[in-house]
Amino acid sequence: MKILLIGEYSNVHNTLALGLRTLGHEVCVVSNGDFWKNYPRDIDVTRKPGKLGGVSLMLRLWTLLPQLCGYDVVQLINPLFFELKAERLFAFYKFLRRHNKKVFLGAFGMDYYWAHECISKKPLRYSDFNIGDKIRDDEPALRDRQDWIGTAKERLNRMIAADCDGIITGLYEYHACYQPLFPDKTQFIAMPIVPTVTSSPSNASDVPSPVRLFIGISKGRSAYKGTDIMLRAAEDVAARYPQQVLLNKAEGVPFDTYRKLMDDSDVLLDQLYSYTPAMNALLAMSKGIVVVGGGEPENYEILGEQELRPIVNVLPSYDSVFHELEQLVRQPEQIPKLKRQSIAYVRRHHDYINVAQQYIRFWQSSTAKSRKQ
Repeated sequence: MKILLIGEYSNVHNTLALGLRTLGHEVCVVSNGDFWKNYPRDIDVTRKPGKLGGVSLMLRLWTLLPQLCGYDVVQLINPLFFELKAERLFAFYKFLRRHNKKVFLGAFGMDYYWAHECISKKPLRYSDFNIGDKIRDDEPALRDRQDWIGTAKERLNRMIAADCDGIITGLYEYHACYQPLFPDKTQFIAMPIVPTVTSSPSNASDVPSPVRLFIGISKGRSAYKGTDIMLRAAEDVAARYPQQVLLNKAEGVPFDTYRKLMDDSDVLLDQLYSYTPAMNALLAMSKGIVVVGGGEPENYEILGEQELRPIVNVLPSYDSVFHELEQLVRQPEQIPKLKRQSIAYVRRHHDYINVAQQYIRFWQSSTAKSRKQ
């Protein structure tokens, strides 16, 4: 198959492309590298800063259009698949739809349905937008609500979701929002990860001393992702157990630098409001690093996992994070088992070639129902 992947979130499309190419398919990734993370891509569409950045990108995209035709499959990472205002993207979507066989929408991050469903129907006990029945009113959550609900972004998202041939959800949370609304075209497929170890790492059986904690801080997203709370809990645990804990932080560094910093860790803190591990956490787990973050029962259920429980699940509160970290520090002998289970979990559910095969099956089985509506 000839496949075009547009946009990038946390290395999903680049990793998927590696798996698809291994299976013999022709793949082109067009993206901005996910901003400062700078993931690999075949065609770069980074927007330059300044007032002329949008004009320059528009001109570049229009000149690229002849190269974006004739694909069997086009997958968009998000309704905002290029770094332009939503109003500009309607025409680009219609062009892609007209000049390619099938178009699919990825549900991997922030969009209208994620925001709207979490606020209105609340399918999750907690999320980026609600804690139980209470709607989050912190500035990042309010900003995203205003950004996606009642705007051109909402109209774009609704149009693409209704018109496309299928929707792929990458996490349980997004599936819970999309599947009830589009049951005939929504498919959950786990995130793809390239194995980083061929066997259990040499230190997987060692009880760490000190326990090395690591947390990455995204620019401008700390409160939204709960990193501020997790960091405060980690700092307090490190202060209480100075001889038993070593805390490292990384903020706004390129992916390659971040990955090197992560490697020298035992425990990663990631995404307080998540039910599931996303790409950052899965990468860590593939290296035998224990993740403290989202590991709710629904995560294991959607994967059909009945044995492994490698993730240290936390509720969205300072007390929960502090408690779980303190338990790891006071009982470090449990860490080697969690490390081994983490590696096995990623191999079983997230191997990039197996995930690519699932994508191929879904793409091939999907029919263009929406064009007949």
